[in-house]
Amino acid sequence: MHAAGVAHGGQHGQDQLGQKRDPHDLASRQQYLSLQARNKMLSGVPDMDKEQLNVKNRKMRVCVATCNRADYSKLAPVMFALRDDPDTELQVVVMGSHLIDDYGSTYRMIQQDEFEVDGYLHTIVRGEDEASMAESVGLALVKLPDVLVRLKPDLLIVHGDRFDALSLATCAALMNVRILHIEGGEVSGTIDDSIRHSITKLAHYHACCTDRARRRLLSMCEDNDHILLAGCPTYDKLLSCNVKNYDNVLSKWVGEGAKPKDFIIALQHPVTTDIKGSLKMFDLMLDALLEFNVKTLVLFPNIDAGSKEMTRMIRLRGLEHHPNFSLAKHIPYDQFIILLANTGCLIGNSSAGIREAGAFGTPVINLGNRQIGREAGENVLHVRDADTKGKILHAVNLQYQKQFPCSYIYGDGHAVQRIMKFIHKIRNDLEKPIQKSFIFPPMKDTVSQDIDHILETQSALAVDLGGTNLRVAIISQQGEILHKMSELTPVTYEQRMDLLVRMLVEATSKAVELSCRILGIGISTGGRVNPHEGMVLHSTKILEEWSSIDLRTPISSKLHLPVWVDNDGNCAALGEKKFGKGKGSEDFITLIVGTGIGGGIVLNNELVHGANFCAAELGHISVSMDGPDCMCGSSGCVESYSSGIALQREAKKLHDADELLVPGVHLREGEEVTGKHVIQAAQLGNKKAEKVVETACEALGLAVCSLLHTVNPSHIILCGHLAPHYVDGVREVIQRRALPSAASSIQIMVSDLEEPALLGAASIVLEYATRRIY
Repeated sequence: MHAAGVAHGGQHGQDQLGQKRDPHDLASRQQYLSLQARNKMLSGVPDMDKEQLNVKNRKMRVCVATCNRADYSKLAPVMFALRDDPDTELQVVVMGSHLIDDYGSTYRMIQQDEFEVDGYLHTIVRGEDEASMAESVGLALVKLPDVLVRLKPDLLIVHGDRFDALSLATCAALMNVRILHIEGGEVSGTIDDSIRHSITKLAHYHACCTDRARRRLLSMCEDNDHILLAGCPTYDKLLSCNVKNYDNVLSKWVGEGAKPKDFIIALQHPVTTDIKGSLKMFDLMLDALLEFNVKTLVLFPNIDAGSKEMTRMIRLRGLEHHPNFSLAKHIPYDQFIILLANTGCLIGNSSAGIREAGAFGTPVINLGNRQIGREAGENVLHVRDADTKGKILHAVNLQYQKQFPCSYIYGDGHAVQRIMKFIHKIRNDLEKPIQKSFIFPPMKDTVSQDIDHILETQSALAVDLGGTNLRVAIISQQGEILHKMSELTPVTYEQRMDLLVRMLVEATSKAVELSCRILGIGISTGGRVNPHEGMVLHSTKILEEWSSIDLRTPISSKLHLPVWVDNDGNCAALGEKKFGKGKGSEDFITLIVGTGIGGGIVLNNELVHGANFCAAELGHISVSMDGPDCMCGSSGCVESYSSGIALQREAKKLHDADELLVPGVHLREGEEVTGKHVIQAAQLGNKKAEKVVETACEALGLAVCSLLHTVNPSHIILCGHLAPHYVDGVREVIQRRALPSAASSIQIMVSDLEEPALLGAASIVLEYATRRIY
């Protein structure tokens, strides 16, 4: 391992005669490089310039440069994966505030993780003001070229929006090193935006966290083929961390006897474009926290201009000796996650409040404009003008110890896997010219940027693709169906897709007439669906030719709108959750009884998809060991007894035996026998028809009993055209067959929603538009 500034061939700072020279002088550098080449030839060391061209016969060299505690938390999961990958050689450069004791000497974290470090660069000019930040960028630019010449990376990974990262990207771009930028395309509201977007223009590849960030990158003329929507690597750790093991962590950082939700974390950084204002805000925040008088953990600010003054404010108040306050320069990330998940509130302007805190539903007070442009969950309360202690104190009273639904705007726990796949794809580009191309995407003309635009109704296009009908609707944010179209569902895949696209195009035209601004398209469909990819994985015989279907890509490409896809049962549950009888309930089940049977399960306020997106296939709960054949290929499923198709099967049997029609039940010439005829006959006293309906109710009731004993929801909502005919029978079965403790508390109700699946498909779009994700 070689320290930065020392080369393989001898002392960097002397020539052959032992005389000192300036290593950054052009003539000296050329002499130095020629000496390097000669020494390598004499010593048998291969010529790296020639080796660089032969990429296929060696490992891909990926350099990760980390500058501070925050970016290491994002880069570490990727670094672990690169280290373990047999096809890549990980190179690590440590620089910036990692090497400063006042900021925790956080390079030790990297050593504890057992990464081999290829270079330590002291690049920070102390002073913590605007001039020192600019000087630090220049110092890094002076030191980095030697490291890149020595390491010869194929790819440099740069994170985020710090001034150190700008030095890295500038140096690599000028030295023809490909750059992968992580977390580009975001907006925060400070000088960080300018730095982040500058790095975007220098970078060749981008791994972004949200779809909005991806679209911003596209609008900045970045190549779509070089953009990966990965999610935040931090979430890979967040979503797998055991945050319940908190006793030692709370005692260490908050104080002995500290309990979950009984303390506040304060984490505020200076805003370099308004240092005076951010210092005043920090002062007011400390005053408010002193008055609120609960246990408070204060983390020292980052190294930006103004941080020295903030530290002085902490010292002047004597907070290190205050019984309710504890201070920390740096907290290991694993422990910080536990603190964040168990705090009563996070206050300040750190991105951790916007990004990480949402994964736990932790209440956050965001002060000022430092993070105001970021996508945030409903756990975040913004105090843009935090100009009085009273205003901040009021916000603390509102947020402290509240619990919000978890939101996963920034990741789903699979970012590293996607990034590694992306890096392997980049390997194929290494022999191509490095010159970056900018793509100017086609953009639709804005209809209006004036009052007309403001008056538009924000709406979603919703699709319900069932076994019988294909419906498309325009639905407002309030759940009002503004326009609806319906057609019979075609039999073949090609006909189905053609009709769907045609109806959506027609609906977008209608939206213009209705002054609706379409935010996206939500699709509810039968079958097993991967909502993350917009794929229908598998469907039963109710929908033929409907397996391994990518719905998102062709529709999004045709209509230039974002597209979300989910199973019709899940969509019905989402519709009830946002607009119907599931509103305000944390645990409920929606059961659709129509042509087939499906449903959705909401537990702890979250929709359950399951490990393989197979959760809530409620139609295929087995209620008999030797029942009728089901469309899924099995037998004895509740769908084979209680669905519209099952009733139609029994109705045809009765009709063929001339036992269906009674006075009042009419079958017009050429009309097909359906389930509605057997229900009509039962209502008019046909005993055999009554038996069919009773059997259907019994089967459905048994399935519901299984759900009660497995999930224990607060209520079950029946949807679909058969729901009113089944509800009383299901209640009766539950009283007979369910455990008394389950039967006494459950509510069985019929949905009031006209179109639960359509409304649920719309809710996916509308929830995302309000900065939440399902």
